[in-house]
Amino acid sequence: MAQKAGLASLLSLSVFLSVLSSLCDCHPHSAPSMSLVSAARAVSNHTARKDIAIEVAGYSDVAKQIIDLAVFGAAQNRSYRRLADFTDTIGNRVSGSQDLEMAIKYMYKAMIQDGLDVHLEPVKIPHWVRGKESAQMIAPRAKSLAILGLGSSVGTPPEGIEAEVLVVRSFEELKRRASEAVGRIVVFNQPFVSYGETVAYRAYGASEAAKVGAVATLIRSITPFSINSPHTGVQDYQDGVKRIPTACITVEDAELMWRIAQRGQRTVVRLTMEAKTLPDADSFNTVAEITGWQHPEQVVLLSGHLDSWDVGQGAMDDGGGAMISWEALSIIKDLGLRPRRTLRTVLWTAEEQGGVGAQQYFNLHKVNMTNIDMVMESDLGTFTPVALQFTGSDAARKVMKEVVQLLAPINTTKLETHGEGTDISPWMKAGVPGASLHVEDSKYFWFHHSEGDTMSVQDPRAMDLCSALWAVVSYVVADLEDMLPR
Repeated sequence: MAQKAGLASLLSLSVFLSVLSSLCDCHPHSAPSMSLVSAARAVSNHTARKDIAIEVAGYSDVAKQIIDLAVFGAAQNRSYRRLADFTDTIGNRVSGSQDLEMAIKYMYKAMIQDGLDVHLEPVKIPHWVRGKESAQMIAPRAKSLAILGLGSSVGTPPEGIEAEVLVVRSFEELKRRASEAVGRIVVFNQPFVSYGETVAYRAYGASEAAKVGAVATLIRSITPFSINSPHTGVQDYQDGVKRIPTACITVEDAELMWRIAQRGQRTVVRLTMEAKTLPDADSFNTVAEITGWQHPEQVVLLSGHLDSWDVGQGAMDDGGGAMISWEALSIIKDLGLRPRRTLRTVLWTAEEQGGVGAQQYFNLHKVNMTNIDMVMESDLGTFTPVALQFTGSDAARKVMKEVVQLLAPINTTKLETHGEGTDISPWMKAGVPGASLHVEDSKYFWFHHSEGDTMSVQDPRAMDLCSALWAVVSYVVADLEDMLPR
């Protein structure tokens, strides 16, 4: 590699001198013309692109070794087996719970046994407890409603809340019918457009309804598909607005009450929720590393979050992302590889409450921001990968376009814009390059934050492919001669 780089430098110098000769017939101490500067920059950019392409292409053999081990070799199905053992043993892991702390201890011990350098970093996290909850339609007929209270919701009085409902399909309709909302339970039957757009009803529905006098809210679950399955998630009370109980109901029940309302019939619901928020709990971000041999202070960070909601197994969200971030290090270790820079896997805590553990990690480590080469997060499932999403400078994007070409054996050579992830967003906002997985996620929100998020959603081969992609990208970026340009 060094000989190739030296030859490329000599060639670039030769081309540059030719440009000087052809474009400048001037006094040796005079300033170069703008045309000369532009030409020199063009030569320099061309050479840089050529050099990085050559350097990255030199990793084709090691990339193939990583892919072969992950997809066909001794590590085949390993991330799936690890996830199954973890989720079957621990179950779901909501912020502040004993189950989450058991999960952290489990992963700490498992990654030490795997031969990695592991430590825990303490954080304070929210501790919301669901308690018992129920909802019944009283009129126009008796019917039990499947519900899941939303994170940080307050509870009802012990006797519950019984009130007529007002069914609306948007915030705008709620404002138009504000006078009808006083003393009622507002039911939001908003259509699913996309998660990013529709989740606003889950996040802000309670406060918007409270502003017009509602006593509680029931919100259609944020999902495009339902088999009478409610989906939970975090919600955000606005400062200065009365806090009222809020829960998600199924798509089917939201549409049922909408149809009843369209007929002009009156619907009454009794809601009972024991939800409460306890003082913040002690917890940890879980960190495992392979220390770089040349620049140990420089870091490529891989991540997923260890917490989940208190339903299902948390296998998809985000057990899979956590496991492939561990598996990537395992694969690299198993092959006896050690990159120039440190590879660091962080399993975040309390992501579901708004990236709480990750924000505290950022606050603690941002003093070393110039040494963070790239941050990576997997939190949209570990289905079959189709591309790598990336946020960074144009120069960094050119490097990453070359890196993903190494993934040709698994047909994921596409580089897309906008790396994403709640936990890595503080770093990306500060200018650190960031990457995330784009997978075949058309069914992700079918199971998201519901009892359906179990190991049955996971596929061993898809997880192998995700692990291979994660390991190749992180290792190569960590081993390049230079950090990604900002």
